[in-house]
Amino acid sequence: MDKAEVIELLIVIKENYPNFNVSDETVDRHLKYLHDFPFQAAIRNVDEHIRTSKYPPNIAEIRGSLGEQIERDRMKSSTEEYFAERARAKQEACPPPPGWKESIYAKLGHA
Repeated sequence: MDKAEVIELLIVIKENYPNFNVSDETVDRHLKYLHDFPFQAAIRNVDEHIRTSKYPPNIAEIRGSLGEQIERDRMKSSTEEYFAERARAKQEACPPPPGWKESIYAKLGHA
């Protein structure tokens, strides 16, 4: 994240938490700890924080847990793929041929 993105992030926080300090020192401190963090992930974390907390986020909350976010995204993608496969299977499904069930029962000795 660059300085402009940090400022944009802090503006979002300030809009939702009017008492949040957006001084030059705050910008520099956030840049120090967020320079290696993706801006979009920070925005998502701040948005989620705004929805769930009446207090402004600290740097750790802005960073969130990137590993957990990556796993959550992977699981979401995996779930979408699974349901897409189930939908394809449903489209291709057809009933067994007539007499199939009866022939299986006959082979098993159940008449």
